[in-house]
Amino acid sequence: MSTKNKLNKEIIIPENVGIEVEGSMIKVKGPAGENEKRLAHPKIDILKQGNKIIISSKRQTKNEKRLINTFRAHLSSLIRGIINPYVYKLKICSGHFPMNVSISNDKIIIKNFFAEKIPRTAKILPKVEAKIQGDEIIIKSVDKEAAGQTASNIEQACRITNRDRRIFMDGIYIVSKAE
Repeated sequence: MSTKNKLNKEIIIPENVGIEVEGSMIKVKGPAGENEKRLAHPKIDILKQGNKIIISSKRQTKNEKRLINTFRAHLSSLIRGIINPYVYKLKICSGHFPMNVSISNDKIIIKNFFAEKIPRTAKILPKVEAKIQGDEIIIKSVDKEAAGQTASNIEQACRITNRDRRIFMDGIYIVSKAE
């Protein structure tokens, strides 16, 4: 097979990061922890050669180019997260009733939100560390998707409907996203 008709993208692996490619499962280990992701498509091949990961396809259509760039973005975020964990910051805003926010096991419990008797809960995904510092909630993880989904779960748990949002601004809001 000639390499002329083959589409390749390379990712250079940093020195302090170890990557294993087992079929469609990619496992990444580094100084901040470890992470894994399944990237599978019948027309895309992922190989590790030395200190590089090569994502290739035999065809050069727009669809294969999109898939290769998507896989490259996923692998880059895996590597970036292992070196520097992703951090999301959320702000607790309570103007009408004082909220009580606490962490219990794998849930964040929001009590007294608009004087509701039943507490609201938000799920903390696995491999995500959450802590409360004053009126801020800090979400930290090596997995960008898990950190973002946890922050979104917390924000959506405090969603209000049928009220004017200009007046009732109580809730927990994302103020800083991971880069």
